Amino acid sequence: MRFQIMHLDDIDGRATESTVVDAAAVSRIVREAAATGRRLYIRPAEPSAS
Repeated sequence: MRFQIMHLDDIDGRATESTVVDAAAVSRIVREAAATGRRLYIRPAEPSAS
């Protein structure tokens, strides 16, 4: 399964960056975000997203 991960702006919560990754990469990205305090929005990717 693939997920779209959006990094959110600390001020207004808007998506500043978006990437689509496989399930194995989600855990690593979440750990990195937690360590640095970055806010994320994660959702299942559309079937055609890459």
